Amino acid sequence: MLDPKILDDLSRRVSEGMPKGLAALQEDFQRNLRATLEAALRQLDLVTRDEFDIQQAVLARTREKLEALEQRVTALEKQQHAPSRSAEPSQHDP
Repeated sequence: MLDPKILDDLSRRVSEGMPKGLAALQEDFQRNLRATLEAALRQLDLVTRDEFDIQQAVLARTREKLEALEQRVTALEKQQHAPSRSAEPSQHDP
């Protein structure tokens, strides 16, 4: 959800930067600018900082698990390709 305080602050700053001769239009402009900004930002596929941080943590854990699994697969492949002792001929066999 978009923080209304941020939109209010942004629209206030822009309207305060307008020339003083337009002071009568400033309040109306500020309201319209806020509505326009809110509509434009809503169309963007944005997430909150909390949602982003949570997904970043999930991704980090997933990477750790993937790396551990890759190491296990590598170790298992080495075991599979290593000559097995039972396949070697015994010294006691004729």
